[in-house]
Amino acid sequence: MSPDADAAGMHDDIVYPSSIPFIIVHVACVAAVWSGVTWQAVAICVTLYWLRMFAIGGGYHRYFSHRAYGTSRVFQFVLAFLAQSSGQKSVLWWAAKHRHHHLHSDTAQDVHSPRHTGFLYSHVGWIFARKHDRVDLSKVADLARYPELMWLHRWELAPALILAAVCALIGGWSGLVVGFLWSTVLLYHATFCINSLAHVRGSKRYVTGDDSRNNWFLALITMGEGWHNNHHAYQASVRQGFRWWEIDPTFYILKALSWIGVVWDLKTPPEQVLRNEQRLGLRVVNRAAEELAAQFNPERIAATIAAALHEFELSTVREALIRVRDNTASAIADLHLPQLPGREAFLAKATVMFTRTRSLDDIVDRAHELLLISVGMHLPAPAEGRP
Repeated sequence: MSPDADAAGMHDDIVYPSSIPFIIVHVACVAAVWSGVTWQAVAICVTLYWLRMFAIGGGYHRYFSHRAYGTSRVFQFVLAFLAQSSGQKSVLWWAAKHRHHHLHSDTAQDVHSPRHTGFLYSHVGWIFARKHDRVDLSKVADLARYPELMWLHRWELAPALILAAVCALIGGWSGLVVGFLWSTVLLYHATFCINSLAHVRGSKRYVTGDDSRNNWFLALITMGEGWHNNHHAYQASVRQGFRWWEIDPTFYILKALSWIGVVWDLKTPPEQVLRNEQRLGLRVVNRAAEELAAQFNPERIAATIAAALHEFELSTVREALIRVRDNTASAIADLHLPQLPGREAFLAKATVMFTRTRSLDDIVDRAHELLLISVGMHLPAPAEGRP
């Protein structure tokens, strides 16, 4: 299937039968009409939501996906079990998909990008796609070496079923429906909002080469995961709320656990990152440059240049055009054609598009080069035999 079809919502690889349990969990929440809503069940719901949200953010995400801190093998298993009781597939599946996401964030290869696949698919549809059901264990080789995590991977629904049974024993039918099912559905969509809404709505402090954003509301309901642009700027940090006012309860809990030796080696962003003074990596520069270059229409620019060139048939210009066809960007730049947007035009757009970064000149220069190459590819070759 082509990327264009995929982006249009024509996802023909959706495994619809696998979505049935997910739908049943949602529909079963209505059973509270018959089971009743007791205060005990509500207390279970609230407790399980926040407990498992911590396990997802602090476990699935910051520990298993990014190794932002160290812990014992026992607590590692506890985190995996609690996180997996949310019904969001296995710890190995979750970490592998998330690592892939960061490698290709908001590109055509991203597993859940609103830019390329639409909001609904990035929010929930992608998890039912056949191509995403498989797990590339090579991406999580550091985790797959633990037999207990491989056991959880093979029996991914076991923690959720065990927790559901405990809820039923404690609170009866209301404990199962309100306590377990309601909290599970709330967890689904709060977590999924980081994949979808946090790439659409919010502010950007850092240039990350993708659409990640900081969203204070999502941070509140996900215990700090909503500071998503911060996270994409420095993925290895156990702390995602970089400013004192950016509430990050997951970090606070992990910090407290470090005081009693349950976790250790908490990684935090260096001062250079906190001050937004770090140099960007080549991959981020290239992605930002591609976004900037896309603001200009190379085909229209090439047509304007071609029309002007027909007025003079100088041999030097024809030779330059031949070099341009070979993707030599400098050949166009040396012509000093007025139809080409200059570096100043790129800098003006970049200043509006991107937040403050020391690498702005690198982005502008690379975007200018990309446009020149693209214009060169659209220019017609000189007619043979003409003087």
